[in-house]
Amino acid sequence: MAAIADLNTQLLDITDNRAILKEVENIISLINPRFDFVYLDKVFNDVEKLFHGNYPGFRECNTRYHDLRHTLTVFLAMARLIHGAGLEGINFTDKEINIGLIGSLMHDTGYIQQRDDSTGTGAKYTLVHILRSIRFIQDYYKNDIYFRNDLGDFADILNCTGFSIDIDKIVFSSLKMEIMGKILGTADLLGQMADRFYLEKLVYLFYEFDEARVPGFDSEIDLLRKTINFYNMTKSRFQKNLSNVNRFMIRHFEKRWQTNRNLYDEAIEKNINYLKYILKSNQKNISVCLRRNAITIQ
Repeated sequence: MAAIADLNTQLLDITDNRAILKEVENIISLINPRFDFVYLDKVFNDVEKLFHGNYPGFRECNTRYHDLRHTLTVFLAMARLIHGAGLEGINFTDKEINIGLIGSLMHDTGYIQQRDDSTGTGAKYTLVHILRSIRFIQDYYKNDIYFRNDLGDFADILNCTGFSIDIDKIVFSSLKMEIMGKILGTADLLGQMADRFYLEKLVYLFYEFDEARVPGFDSEIDLLRKTINFYNMTKSRFQKNLSNVNRFMIRHFEKRWQTNRNLYDEAIEKNINYLKYILKSNQKNISVCLRRNAITIQ
Protein backbone atom coordinates (compact mmCIF):
# COMPACT_ATOMS: atom_id res chain seq x y z
CA MET A 1 0.00 0.00 0.00
CA ALA A 2 1.15 3.51 -0.75
CA ALA A 3 3.14 5.41 1.84
CA ILE A 4 1.30 8.16 3.66
CA ALA A 5 3.29 10.93 1.99
CA ASP A 6 2.38 9.54 -1.42
CA LEU A 7 -1.39 9.44 -0.92
CA ASN A 8 -2.12 11.25 -4.18
CA THR A 9 0.92 10.37 -6.24
CA GLN A 10 0.91 6.57 -5.86
CA LEU A 11 -2.80 5.88 -5.81
CA LEU A 12 -3.46 8.45 -8.53
CA ASP A 13 -1.63 11.09 -10.53
CA ILE A 14 -3.30 14.13 -8.98
CA THR A 15 -1.76 16.39 -11.65
CA ASP A 16 -3.67 14.58 -14.40
CA ASN A 17 -7.20 16.00 -14.56
CA ARG A 18 -8.44 13.23 -16.83
CA ALA A 19 -7.02 10.57 -14.50
CA ILE A 20 -9.04 12.11 -11.66
CA LEU A 21 -12.22 12.07 -13.76
CA LYS A 22 -11.58 8.46 -14.77
CA GLU A 23 -11.05 7.43 -11.14
CA VAL A 24 -14.23 9.20 -10.04
CA GLU A 25 -16.16 7.41 -12.77
CA ASN A 26 -14.59 4.10 -11.72
CA ILE A 27 -15.69 4.75 -8.14
CA ILE A 28 -19.26 5.65 -9.10
CA SER A 29 -19.44 2.60 -11.35
CA LEU A 30 -18.79 0.50 -8.24
CA ILE A 31 -22.07 1.92 -6.92
CA ASN A 32 -24.02 1.64 -10.18
CA PRO A 33 -22.34 -0.01 -13.19
CA ARG A 34 -24.97 1.57 -15.45
CA PHE A 35 -24.56 5.14 -14.17
CA ASP A 36 -24.95 7.71 -16.97
CA PHE A 37 -22.01 10.16 -16.85
CA VAL A 38 -23.30 12.52 -19.53
CA TYR A 39 -24.14 15.31 -17.07
CA LEU A 40 -20.93 14.91 -15.07
CA ASP A 41 -18.69 14.85 -18.14
CA LYS A 42 -20.22 18.07 -19.46
CA VAL A 43 -19.75 19.91 -16.17
CA PHE A 44 -16.20 18.60 -15.80
CA ASN A 45 -15.30 19.94 -19.25
CA ASP A 46 -16.98 23.29 -18.57
CA VAL A 47 -15.27 23.69 -15.18
CA GLU A 48 -11.90 23.04 -16.80
CA LYS A 49 -12.71 25.70 -19.39
CA LEU A 50 -13.86 28.08 -16.65
CA PHE A 51 -10.69 27.82 -14.59
CA HIS A 52 -8.51 28.08 -17.70
CA GLY A 53 -10.26 31.22 -18.97
CA ASN A 54 -12.01 29.53 -21.88
CA TYR A 55 -15.59 29.75 -20.63
CA PRO A 56 -17.72 32.50 -22.19
CA GLY A 57 -17.91 35.64 -20.10
CA PHE A 58 -15.31 34.71 -17.50
CA ARG A 59 -11.62 35.31 -16.86
CA GLU A 60 -9.03 32.68 -16.00
CA CYS A 61 -8.79 31.62 -12.36
CA ASN A 62 -6.23 33.80 -10.57
CA THR A 63 -6.58 32.53 -7.00
CA ARG A 64 -3.68 30.20 -6.30
CA TYR A 65 -5.13 28.47 -3.25
CA HIS A 66 -8.68 28.05 -4.52
CA ASP A 67 -7.52 26.82 -7.92
CA LEU A 68 -8.51 23.93 -10.16
CA ARG A 69 -6.27 21.54 -8.23
CA HIS A 70 -8.23 22.30 -5.07
CA THR A 71 -11.55 21.76 -6.86
CA LEU A 72 -10.43 18.41 -8.24
CA THR A 73 -9.12 17.17 -4.88
CA VAL A 74 -12.54 17.96 -3.42
CA PHE A 75 -14.24 16.24 -6.38
CA LEU A 76 -12.20 13.09 -5.77
CA ALA A 77 -12.78 13.11 -2.00
CA MET A 78 -16.51 13.62 -2.68
CA ALA A 79 -16.71 10.53 -4.86
CA ARG A 80 -14.81 8.46 -2.33
CA LEU A 81 -17.11 9.50 0.52
CA ILE A 82 -20.24 8.86 -1.57
CA HIS A 83 -18.92 5.37 -2.32
CA GLY A 84 -18.18 4.77 1.36
CA ALA A 85 -21.66 5.97 2.29
CA GLY A 86 -23.12 3.45 -0.13
CA LEU A 87 -21.14 0.69 1.53
CA GLU A 88 -22.68 1.86 4.84
CA GLY A 89 -26.14 1.32 3.36
CA ILE A 90 -26.96 4.88 2.25
CA ASN A 91 -28.34 4.34 -1.24
CA PHE A 92 -28.22 7.58 -3.17
CA THR A 93 -30.13 7.84 -6.44
CA ASP A 94 -28.23 8.65 -9.63
CA LYS A 95 -29.60 12.19 -9.53
CA GLU A 96 -28.49 12.68 -5.92
CA ILE A 97 -25.01 11.47 -6.86
CA ASN A 98 -24.95 13.86 -9.82
CA ILE A 99 -26.00 16.77 -7.59
CA GLY A 100 -23.25 15.94 -5.10
CA LEU A 101 -20.45 15.52 -7.64
CA ILE A 102 -21.48 18.50 -9.76
CA GLY A 103 -21.79 20.58 -6.59
CA SER A 104 -18.22 19.66 -5.69
CA LEU A 105 -16.98 20.68 -9.13
CA MET A 106 -18.78 24.03 -8.92
CA HIS A 107 -18.41 24.81 -5.22
CA ASP A 108 -15.69 27.44 -5.78
CA THR A 109 -16.78 28.90 -9.11
CA GLY A 110 -17.59 32.04 -7.14
CA TYR A 111 -13.90 32.92 -7.10
CA ILE A 112 -13.83 33.33 -10.88
CA GLN A 113 -14.16 36.90 -12.14
CA GLN A 114 -16.39 37.86 -15.01
CA ARG A 115 -14.68 39.03 -18.18
CA ASP A 116 -15.28 42.74 -17.53
CA ASP A 117 -14.09 42.53 -13.90
CA SER A 118 -10.43 43.55 -14.09
CA THR A 119 -9.92 44.88 -10.55
CA GLY A 120 -7.82 42.73 -8.27
CA THR A 121 -8.30 38.98 -8.27
CA GLY A 122 -11.15 36.62 -7.51
CA ALA A 123 -9.88 36.47 -3.94
CA LYS A 124 -11.80 39.67 -3.22
CA TYR A 125 -14.95 37.53 -3.29
CA THR A 126 -13.76 35.23 -0.49
CA LEU A 127 -16.51 36.23 1.92
CA VAL A 128 -19.26 35.89 -0.70
CA HIS A 129 -17.86 33.16 -2.92
CA ILE A 130 -20.44 30.55 -1.84
CA LEU A 131 -23.32 32.83 -2.83
CA ARG A 132 -21.58 33.55 -6.15
CA SER A 133 -21.02 29.83 -6.72
CA ILE A 134 -24.69 29.13 -6.08
CA ARG A 135 -25.65 31.83 -8.55
CA PHE A 136 -23.30 30.31 -11.13
CA ILE A 137 -25.01 26.92 -10.78
CA GLN A 138 -28.47 28.48 -10.89
CA ASP A 139 -27.60 30.32 -14.09
CA TYR A 140 -25.95 27.22 -15.55
CA TYR A 141 -29.05 25.08 -15.02
CA LYS A 142 -31.86 27.64 -15.21
CA ASN A 143 -33.19 26.16 -18.47
CA ASP A 144 -32.21 22.55 -17.83
CA ILE A 145 -35.10 20.10 -17.70
CA TYR A 146 -33.25 17.53 -15.56
CA PHE A 147 -31.97 19.85 -12.81
CA ARG A 148 -34.23 22.90 -12.89
CA ASN A 149 -36.22 21.67 -9.87
CA ASP A 150 -33.06 20.86 -7.89
CA LEU A 151 -31.47 24.31 -7.67
CA GLY A 152 -32.42 24.53 -4.01
CA ASP A 153 -30.55 21.29 -3.32
CA PHE A 154 -27.43 22.66 -5.01
CA ALA A 155 -27.65 25.78 -2.83
CA ASP A 156 -28.12 23.75 0.35
CA ILE A 157 -25.14 21.45 -0.18
CA LEU A 158 -22.83 24.30 -1.20
CA ASN A 159 -23.79 26.15 1.97
CA CYS A 160 -22.40 23.20 3.93
CA THR A 161 -18.89 24.29 2.90
CA GLY A 162 -19.20 27.60 4.78
CA PHE A 163 -17.71 27.72 8.28
CA SER A 164 -19.91 30.69 9.18
CA ILE A 165 -23.11 28.95 8.07
CA ASP A 166 -25.15 27.06 10.68
CA ILE A 167 -25.86 23.76 8.95
CA ASP A 168 -28.49 22.89 11.55
CA LYS A 169 -30.61 25.77 10.25
CA ILE A 170 -30.59 24.57 6.64
CA VAL A 171 -33.92 23.01 5.68
CA PHE A 172 -32.87 20.19 3.36
CA SER A 173 -35.32 18.59 0.94
CA SER A 174 -34.52 15.13 2.33
CA LEU A 175 -32.32 13.30 4.83
CA LYS A 176 -30.16 11.99 2.01
CA MET A 177 -29.61 15.49 0.66
CA GLU A 178 -28.58 16.56 4.16
CA ILE A 179 -26.03 13.75 4.20
CA MET A 180 -24.84 14.78 0.73
CA GLY A 181 -24.34 18.34 1.91
CA LYS A 182 -22.34 17.17 4.90
CA ILE A 183 -20.28 14.96 2.61
CA LEU A 184 -19.46 18.02 0.49
CA GLY A 185 -18.54 20.06 3.56
CA THR A 186 -16.28 17.21 4.66
CA ALA A 187 -14.73 16.64 1.23
CA ASP A 188 -13.90 20.34 0.98
CA LEU A 189 -11.82 20.10 4.16
CA LEU A 190 -10.27 16.68 3.52
CA GLY A 191 -9.32 17.48 -0.06
CA GLN A 192 -7.32 20.57 0.81
CA MET A 193 -5.78 19.50 4.11
CA ALA A 194 -4.54 16.14 2.79
CA ASP A 195 -2.90 17.78 -0.23
CA ARG A 196 0.85 17.15 -0.47
CA PHE A 197 1.38 20.92 -0.83
CA TYR A 198 -1.22 22.05 1.70
CA LEU A 199 1.31 23.87 3.88
CA GLU A 200 2.93 25.67 0.96
CA LYS A 201 -0.43 26.71 -0.43
CA LEU A 202 -1.43 28.25 2.89
CA VAL A 203 0.82 31.15 1.94
CA TYR A 204 -1.42 31.76 -1.07
CA LEU A 205 -4.44 31.50 1.21
CA PHE A 206 -3.05 34.38 3.27
CA TYR A 207 -2.78 36.49 0.12
CA GLU A 208 -6.41 35.69 -0.69
CA PHE A 209 -7.53 36.59 2.84
CA ASP A 210 -5.49 39.78 2.72
CA GLU A 211 -7.11 40.95 -0.52
CA ALA A 212 -10.59 40.10 0.80
CA ARG A 213 -9.79 41.87 4.10
CA VAL A 214 -10.61 38.78 6.11
CA PRO A 215 -9.72 39.73 9.69
CA GLY A 216 -7.54 37.77 12.10
CA PHE A 217 -4.32 37.16 10.18
CA ASP A 218 -1.35 39.55 10.40
CA SER A 219 1.11 37.72 8.13
CA GLU A 220 1.83 34.48 6.32
CA ILE A 221 3.53 33.13 9.44
CA ASP A 222 0.57 34.16 11.59
CA LEU A 223 -1.77 32.16 9.35
CA LEU A 224 0.54 29.14 9.55
CA ARG A 225 0.54 29.33 13.34
CA LYS A 226 -3.25 29.62 13.45
CA THR A 227 -3.61 26.61 11.16
CA ILE A 228 -3.06 24.41 14.22
CA ASN A 229 -6.20 25.87 15.79
CA PHE A 230 -8.01 25.53 12.47
CA TYR A 231 -7.10 21.84 12.43
CA ASN A 232 -8.60 21.39 15.90
CA MET A 233 -11.71 23.31 14.81
CA THR A 234 -11.98 21.04 11.79
CA LYS A 235 -11.98 17.90 13.94
CA SER A 236 -14.71 19.43 16.07
CA ARG A 237 -16.68 20.43 12.95
CA PHE A 238 -16.55 16.86 11.61
CA GLN A 239 -18.18 15.65 14.82
CA LYS A 240 -20.56 18.45 15.77
CA ASN A 241 -21.69 19.84 12.41
CA LEU A 242 -20.95 17.23 9.75
CA SER A 243 -22.22 14.07 11.49
CA ASN A 244 -18.85 12.31 11.22
CA VAL A 245 -19.45 11.43 7.57
CA ASN A 246 -15.66 11.36 7.23
CA ARG A 247 -16.00 7.82 8.61
CA PHE A 248 -17.21 6.76 5.18
CA MET A 249 -13.71 7.24 3.78
CA ILE A 250 -12.24 4.14 5.36
CA ARG A 251 -15.01 1.98 3.88
CA HIS A 252 -14.04 3.28 0.45
CA PHE A 253 -10.37 2.44 0.95
CA GLU A 254 -11.27 -1.04 2.21
CA LYS A 255 -13.28 -1.80 -0.92
CA ARG A 256 -11.31 0.08 -3.58
CA TRP A 257 -7.74 -0.36 -2.33
CA GLN A 258 -7.98 -3.27 0.13
CA THR A 259 -6.61 -1.36 3.13
CA ASN A 260 -8.27 -0.46 6.42
CA ARG A 261 -6.27 2.76 6.75
CA ASN A 262 -7.87 6.18 6.35
CA LEU A 263 -5.19 7.71 4.17
CA TYR A 264 -6.76 11.17 4.33
CA ASP A 265 -6.53 11.29 8.11
CA GLU A 266 -2.95 10.05 7.96
CA ALA A 267 -1.92 12.60 5.35
CA ILE A 268 -3.53 15.44 7.32
CA GLU A 269 -1.80 14.35 10.51
CA LYS A 270 1.50 14.26 8.65
CA ASN A 271 0.98 17.81 7.37
CA ILE A 272 0.00 19.16 10.79
CA ASN A 273 2.84 17.39 12.60
CA TYR A 274 5.34 18.80 10.12
CA LEU A 275 3.84 22.25 10.56
CA LYS A 276 4.20 21.96 14.34
CA TYR A 277 7.81 20.90 13.89
CA ILE A 278 8.83 23.79 11.66
CA LEU A 279 7.00 26.34 13.81
CA LYS A 280 8.80 25.08 16.89
CA SER A 281 12.26 24.43 15.49
CA ASN A 282 12.76 26.49 12.35
CA GLN A 283 10.82 29.72 12.60
CA LYS A 284 13.69 31.67 11.06
CA ASN A 285 13.94 29.23 8.15
CA ILE A 286 10.33 28.41 7.38
CA SER A 287 10.80 29.48 3.76
CA VAL A 288 13.46 26.79 3.41
CA CYS A 289 11.29 24.14 5.02
CA LEU A 290 8.41 25.00 2.69
CA ARG A 291 10.39 25.38 -0.52
CA ARG A 292 9.00 22.17 -2.08
CA ASN A 293 6.60 24.23 -4.16
CA ALA A 294 8.85 27.24 -4.73
CA ILE A 295 6.76 29.51 -2.51
CA THR A 296 8.49 32.44 -0.90
CA ILE A 297 7.49 33.42 2.63
CA GLN A 298 8.35 36.92 3.78
